Amino acid sequence: MNDLFTISGKVIVVTGATGVLAGGTAQYLQKNGAKVIYLGRNQQRVDQALELARTISEDCMGVVCDVLDEKGLQTAFGKVLGKFGRIDALINGAGGNMPGATIGPDQEIFDLDIDDYGKVMDLNLKGTVLPTLIFGKAFQKQGYGCVINFSSMSSPQALTRVLGYSNAKAAIDNFTRWMAAEMALKYGDKIRVNAVSPGFFISKQNKALLTNEDGSFTDRGQQVINKTPFRRFGNQDEIYGPIHFLLSDASAFVTGTVVAVDGGFSSFCGV
Repeated sequence: MNDLFTISGKVIVVTGATGVLAGGTAQYLQKNGAKVIYLGRNQQRVDQALELARTISEDCMGVVCDVLDEKGLQTAFGKVLGKFGRIDALINGAGGNMPGATIGPDQEIFDLDIDDYGKVMDLNLKGTVLPTLIFGKAFQKQGYGCVINFSSMSSPQALTRVLGYSNAKAAIDNFTRWMAAEMALKYGDKIRVNAVSPGFFISKQNKALLTNEDGSFTDRGQQVINKTPFRRFGNQDEIYGPIHFLLSDASAFVTGTVVAVDGGFSSFCGV
């Protein structure tokens, strides 16, 4: 039997685990035998996620913590080690956007709300860096471990409107490469840091932006489809396989990379 893709028994911390993509990923990993820690900042939503997780298996844990709260993350780190004794992987799934950090079709760049911009930068960038520094200490001590960050298609190109989010995710790409080199050079080739870059997936946050009530595409949605060779939006479960690969020994020589999961969006100019 080939065990290259086995993730069964791995202890995996998932931040933003009450969200759509990160939460769905956490459930998928648990269904494949992983021991998953659902980390989120809202008690009620963590409880709901954990209730569903326990229908999959008892090898799970819920932790309420804000990814911008360093002391809270330290406490969460201690709780996870106290229960499982080790941490095999960290998935930084927490993130999001704010209206003031976007430039609407009737706005100009000068309408940017710098406070909202700062909050978006903090949530997406600092909210990835802090958990990595804290949970990564387990990898330093163990001599092995895996980090997977969430990037975005708005990172490598000028995607209109989402200025703050784009800037933050571009920084995530850089941090992924930087941290991959730092961890490998100082602590060995068993610690890997990568990222996935989802294309356009329909979620509660962007559904009204991309589709009309009758299911047809908005102008924005049609622009995305025109630049996507697959001519469709992604399905939530299509992010799971690449993450599974990056967590497994099948990717033992893969670090510092950002994997596009986008139906060809990033490789096609639309012409």
